[in-house]
Amino acid sequence: MSDSSTAPAAPTDVSRRPKTGAERQRAFRQRQREKRQIALASAGIGSPGPIGDQIAAFEPPVTTNVTVTPVTVSALPVTLVTKDVTSRVTEGVTSRVADEVTVSRRHVTERSSIASYCLTTAALALAGVGLVMNGWFARTLGSTDLAGWTFVVGGMANDVVALTVPAAAARLWLERQRVTSAVAWLVWSASFVFALISGLGFASVNIADSTLARASRVTPAVTIAQDALRDAMTSRDRECAGGVGRFCREREQTVIERQRALNAAVSSVERAVDPQTEAASKIVAWLSAGNANPTAADFAMLRLLLLSLLPQVGGLLLMIGRVR
Repeated sequence: MSDSSTAPAAPTDVSRRPKTGAERQRAFRQRQREKRQIALASAGIGSPGPIGDQIAAFEPPVTTNVTVTPVTVSALPVTLVTKDVTSRVTEGVTSRVADEVTVSRRHVTERSSIASYCLTTAALALAGVGLVMNGWFARTLGSTDLAGWTFVVGGMANDVVALTVPAAAARLWLERQRVTSAVAWLVWSASFVFALISGLGFASVNIADSTLARASRVTPAVTIAQDALRDAMTSRDRECAGGVGRFCREREQTVIERQRALNAAVSSVERAVDPQTEAASKIVAWLSAGNANPTAADFAMLRLLLLSLLPQVGGLLLMIGRVR
């Protein structure tokens, strides 16, 4: 009979069952502890026994069957906070930009309003001058009072058309009524030409009358030249009464010289009747170093054109002044 002590141990269910998580954790921690003890012993710090015991004493106890409860970390409302901050920053920047734009627009509007009022005032003033000029000249064209007043009414109505049509034509063009706007500009062109001709007649008649009045005045130089010529003619007639001789011919030469002096005095008066054109021609010749030599007649024509043209541009100024 064989000895029972030498018989192999039958495997049990305990050795066959798999280790639990706590057992595996204890075994892992035991292996780590042994590794640390071996490392400390190899470094010469001391015996691994007490140190191992100390390390084991400080290690936290292993709790088996620990149930880990997953903790759900609620996300902070980063999106909401970001949106709130972004909206506040956007509102602040927008309000600041809007305030600056409003202030700048107010300044521009004020300057535009001042310029608009000034242009409108100038347009109305020029229109009033044009009405007076064209009405007066139209009145002089009538052979009778009825014809004269008829011309006056027609000329004033034409000036009103020339004043108001440009603004209306521009508004029609902006409203895309191009055909009507083109017709309005054609009407204005006809009225503008008529008003320009009337203004030209008014300016030319009054300038001519003023020039003749100035030219016919008698200055002291003209008076002296006239007296000298009269004395010379008297002496000539007295010497030449008995026949033509040496003294008669001398008196005749004296009369000729006195006549030339009188003509020079009268010419100087005629040149002085329009000092504006004379001064303008001299200034242009001086500025151009003699390269341009316009005459006084050239400046007289330019002045006549401007005097007849400027009172008729009131409608254009009114159109510009109404543009905001």
